[in-house]
Amino acid sequence: MKLPLHQIQIRNLTINPPLLMAPMAGITHSAFRQVCMGFGGVGLLSTEMLSTKRLPSENPNISPYLIRTELERPLSYQLLIASADDIAPSIDILHKLGADSIDFNMGCPAPAVGKFGGGAMLMEQPEVVRGMIARARKLTQLPLTAKIRLGTELDGQNLKGFCLMLEEEGIDMISVHARLKHEPFARRPRWGRIAGIKAALRIPVIANGGIFSVQDARDCLNLSGADGLMLGRGAVIRPWLFAEIARELYSCEISEPVVSLPVVYSNFIDYLNELFRPERRLGRLKEFTHYFAGNYKFGHRLAIRVQSSGSVDEARERAALFFEKNR
Repeated sequence: MKLPLHQIQIRNLTINPPLLMAPMAGITHSAFRQVCMGFGGVGLLSTEMLSTKRLPSENPNISPYLIRTELERPLSYQLLIASADDIAPSIDILHKLGADSIDFNMGCPAPAVGKFGGGAMLMEQPEVVRGMIARARKLTQLPLTAKIRLGTELDGQNLKGFCLMLEEEGIDMISVHARLKHEPFARRPRWGRIAGIKAALRIPVIANGGIFSVQDARDCLNLSGADGLMLGRGAVIRPWLFAEIARELYSCEISEPVVSLPVVYSNFIDYLNELFRPERRLGRLKEFTHYFAGNYKFGHRLAIRVQSSGSVDEARERAALFFEKNR
């Protein structure tokens, strides 16, 4: 059964279809965004998380975090923030960069992010967050969104209260990764827990976590009642997943994806070579390959060969040999 075509409107931003790219460190840069765009179906693109401490010193012409093409729209910029003092200069820079939306990272559980005072740690400091959002709302008319987790434990009332506070202070949309702070990706996401948040809020709620197929997307929407979906690792393995879901669930007029894995991989390398300085390419290729190799039964061999490569050219040659043997 196909869902009716619909879109999300937050302030002056239209998200159509309601399929969002999840911010992922080392992944959601311009090369990956363009690969996904080539198949279609992405309603809102995303940057990697951007540290508000480093953002003022980044050169948008060469920084792999900020490089973008004119076709990469609409694009959300995600801020990793720990202090309200960093909000004003960061928002000023995002205005100059032409951001379409600003997202606050309140869900990353990585220890390094926690030591910084950001990510999922912020959900344990609601009054600090209140001050941050209130200040940001006064500084911009751009849509403000937040990406969160379910919290540190299953406490529906506490989670609902946190989300209501975000809404009251001016957040326009919330994306919920349906796992607790300490739960690994191997743990099945708790999509049903999002339904309580959706019922309590007036703003759109997006479901995230564990969506690797059209059926996953359908199940997630049914259990969560969410207004849309955010795709992360599933779209790195299969960058055409946005297009499949948009076509099958939202009746978007997108051709059925015709996929050649070697061509997708080669295009990704071409974008890296075109956009980034040489020293910025190989690490990002290795990160992408870690996930993309999941398309093959013996994909770990591809990942190992690329991980041990000393250059992008060597990695491309090794990958080509793998593809030839694993048609």
